[in-house]
Amino acid sequence: MANVQPKIKHRPFCFSVKGHVKMLRLALTVTSMTLFIIAEAPEPYIVITGFEVTVILFFILLYILRLDRLMKWLFWPLLVFALVTAVCCLADGALIYRKLLFNPSGPYQKKPVHERKVVL
Repeated sequence: MANVQPKIKHRPFCFSVKGHVKMLRLALTVTSMTLFIIAEAPEPYIVITGFEVTVILFFILLYILRLDRLMKWLFWPLLVFALVTAVCCLADGALIYRKLLFNPSGPYQKKPVHERKVVL
């Protein structure tokens, strides 16, 4: 008789424990980003949280579409990190360019000592 192996039943990612944990993490991160925006927190907090939301969302899409099993030759974390970092660097460069375009002297303008007013 031939050895018959039982077929493993595939459980969709959205209904697995791993899927629930990732969805919960995404909801928590989006909530924290929203609260940072409402509280007018410093920009780096909002940017880092937005970066994390993007990465989590990309991984959820990756698992839902089962691309991690389709292309085993590709190291996904490195690719995801590289793409998201490139997009963030381009956006950061565009924002810095716009900021310098409207304020070319920069935020801190140092004056020589002899030009300072002396208050008596």
